[in-house]
Amino acid sequence: MSTLTHKNGIGATIWDYLTTVDHKKIAILYLIAGGFFFLVGGLEALFIRIQLAIPNNDFVSAGLYNELLTMHGTTMIFLAAMPLLFALMNAVVPIQIGARDVAFPFVNALGFWLFLFGGIFLNLSWFLGGAPDAGWTSYASLSLESPGHGIDFYVLGLQIAGIGTLIGGINFLVTIINMRAPGMTYMRMPLFTWSTFVASALILFAFPAFTVGLALMMFDRLFGTGFFRPDLGGNTIIWEHLFWIFGHPEVYILILPAFGVFSDIFSTFSRKRLFGYSSMVFATVLIGFLGFMVWAHHMFTTGLGPIANAIFAVATMAIGVPTGIKIFNWLFTMWGGSIRFTTPMLYAVAFIPSFVIGGVTGVMLAVAAADYQYHDSYFVVAHFHYVIVGGVVYALLGGTHYWWPKMFGRMLNETLGKITFWLFLIGFHLTFFIQHFLGLMGMPRRIFTFLPGQGLEFGNFISSVGAMFMGVATIVLIINVIKTSINGPIAEADAWGDGRTLEWAVSSPAPEYNFKQTPLVRGLDALWVEKMEGKKGLTPAEPLGDIHMPNASILPFTMSLGLFIAAFGFMYRLEESWALPVILIGMGITLGSMFLRSVIDDHGYHIHKEELLDDEDKGGKA
Repeated sequence: MSTLTHKNGIGATIWDYLTTVDHKKIAILYLIAGGFFFLVGGLEALFIRIQLAIPNNDFVSAGLYNELLTMHGTTMIFLAAMPLLFALMNAVVPIQIGARDVAFPFVNALGFWLFLFGGIFLNLSWFLGGAPDAGWTSYASLSLESPGHGIDFYVLGLQIAGIGTLIGGINFLVTIINMRAPGMTYMRMPLFTWSTFVASALILFAFPAFTVGLALMMFDRLFGTGFFRPDLGGNTIIWEHLFWIFGHPEVYILILPAFGVFSDIFSTFSRKRLFGYSSMVFATVLIGFLGFMVWAHHMFTTGLGPIANAIFAVATMAIGVPTGIKIFNWLFTMWGGSIRFTTPMLYAVAFIPSFVIGGVTGVMLAVAAADYQYHDSYFVVAHFHYVIVGGVVYALLGGTHYWWPKMFGRMLNETLGKITFWLFLIGFHLTFFIQHFLGLMGMPRRIFTFLPGQGLEFGNFISSVGAMFMGVATIVLIINVIKTSINGPIAEADAWGDGRTLEWAVSSPAPEYNFKQTPLVRGLDALWVEKMEGKKGLTPAEPLGDIHMPNASILPFTMSLGLFIAAFGFMYRLEESWALPVILIGMGITLGSMFLRSVIDDHGYHIHKEELLDDEDKGGKA
């Protein structure tokens, strides 16, 4: 935190975060915003489960239920899971590769503000005439007929947020390719960095398909074109293809960084090098590659024909092979290790059986003939949540506990962390395990109530009780965060004592410039190599000198704000006289900010060698 902040208090801190381009502060912004949307999506899920707790319930109406269902899925995938993973990536990846920042700090900030304004725009639909109601996949046949502006909020909000995610992914690709410290070869990168690298490549190729789909839907909804309207010569199935060409790689965009989180956690708390490192890397790349070849398994029942179904079924099953390699390698990493069951390690261990259940049911759904029976039943809901919650959310909770001291300089309370873990674990399995059986008994997805006497009462009641457990677990986590932020124990540089990778070599929280001197990486698990030789710090790759840093800027905020304002004008352009001026004002703010960025000579500033030595003398940040 800068000296200015200490002098001027809260106002300066807010300005600091509005203008920051420091990857560590952007990580905190992603964590706060993603955490907020996680709570919103969780509340929507609780309302869904309260509605389905008993037969013939009228807690919410059918229309509101559709809105809750749509917003729960959309919020959790786009506004909670992705940003929270971006929070961990921003906090950790540049330090893991020995870099001082990401390749494009300005673009990094722009990515965050675009996501945030897109997410706010989407959620304003609750207060401005109704939320989207066509499911998180927003299939064209439903979304084009949806009255009101709900789907317009979906289309425009996700366009804005999606651009933010896309440029964030490009930024990480360039950072990892170009900014690794000397000696940090590709085959020495930690698994979390590798998984971020592959996930970023997936973002680069997957998100454009979704962006195109959203643009075409925007034209159909706002300008009367016929891309997806059969009566005008369009085809609704085209939307399904565009959505799932993005939507299936998206699952891997989420789960691969989760795999990376667990790889680092298993290695640290087993006090062992990750078993089969090179096979883990190749499995990660192969999962990313195959992830683009399976999208039509979401469309087995649309009538693509037996040949297409067979090809996509085989490709889907093939993904089980590299995933299986990873599972066995994690087990072998623990085998013979000196295991410490910290809160992050508990999440990692619980992840394996939870995710395997999701994987096994995925192979069942990959059988095209069987999928005709499973499709659109609660069996699919159970499978999907075992993968996303049992994989991604466990990783977010485990990774947040693991890297919290590196982000904030304080340790979270282990007792409260373990209470959160057990409540969440029990609640998760209570909620979703029984949904497999509800699906096999014939309960369809997306119904807002059911009749008594169908045999569905007990399963739905148990499922709703489990959701309450997860809600309580989240409250305990919030208490833990608040309590330890006030008086939690101060974290050491190597907060867990067994750190193996470079982020544990710098102080907690990391200094603005990450490393005084760029480190020389001398092997896999770079910090562990130095520890084994009895060294206190890292081997420097350069002499101590001035460090060049980027300037803070308000322009990423104003660029995103302009698009946010313009989106309202686009949405109401056929109905309101004020819409055109609003479009012009919004686009003027965005384009004006872009013009300013291009003409300002922004060469950054230097932290001088003398200041670094002063820091060292004060026992400050290394």
